[in-house]
Amino acid sequence: MTDNAETDDDQNTQRLAGDVAIVTGASSGIGEATAEALADAGASVVLAARRADELEALAARIESSGGEALVVPTDVTEEDDIDALVEATTDEYGRIDILVNNAGVMLLEPLERADRSNLRQMVEVNLLGLMNLTHAVLPVMQEQESGHIVNVSSVAGRRASADSSGYNATKFGVNAFTEAVRQEVTTQGIRTTVIEPGAVDTELATHVPDEQVLERFAEMDLPMLHPDDIARGIVYATSQPARVDVNELLIRPTGQDI
Repeated sequence: MTDNAETDDDQNTQRLAGDVAIVTGASSGIGEATAEALADAGASVVLAARRADELEALAARIESSGGEALVVPTDVTEEDDIDALVEATTDEYGRIDILVNNAGVMLLEPLERADRSNLRQMVEVNLLGLMNLTHAVLPVMQEQESGHIVNVSSVAGRRASADSSGYNATKFGVNAFTEAVRQEVTTQGIRTTVIEPGAVDTELATHVPDEQVLERFAEMDLPMLHPDDIARGIVYATSQPARVDVNELLIRPTGQDI
């Protein structure tokens, strides 16, 4: 991991120069914004998501701004895709400095009306995919004796609420997994950060299958963060000196009281 410990990070736009970052869920929202922000900070970014066309468009924007991007279409629920992503990254760059596990779905519905396939999908994408990709990347970071694992959780990983039982379970799991991994690898020079966004203006809420939950969302009129707000937090955490491990960032919009 590049260690620019004695510089003013806020003034150094290339503070991640030389680093290689994998970002999952990079085709939209927080993942897209994070990939662009990491590239702006000098990292080579590996763009992973299922929607190849959106990834190619993102890569073109990054490259037009002088950055470097590699597109690797990936379904994090498929172990072969995960292995191929890690292999493609190491073949191209020879290292992995940052892993941003951002891919996720939010299929909110009361448990009594829940479709079991929705519960399964949230576990497979939000939690198991994150765990499996971390497992695949970890040996590379251990060999380097450096690396940074960033797991995007949610305020839903801290506070349970009605109609969110499946989503809460996955995000509580992300938080617990991240802390356990931190304890395992912190003495090996590997850092971990869990990011817990509040309400963010992304397409995530459009995936909610329950009409009553969607109606309540529309009536709540919550203040919203922009994906860039979360991306800046991720760049902040990953660009700290190697001696600094920002373990947790809870980022709510001003005015969100839950």
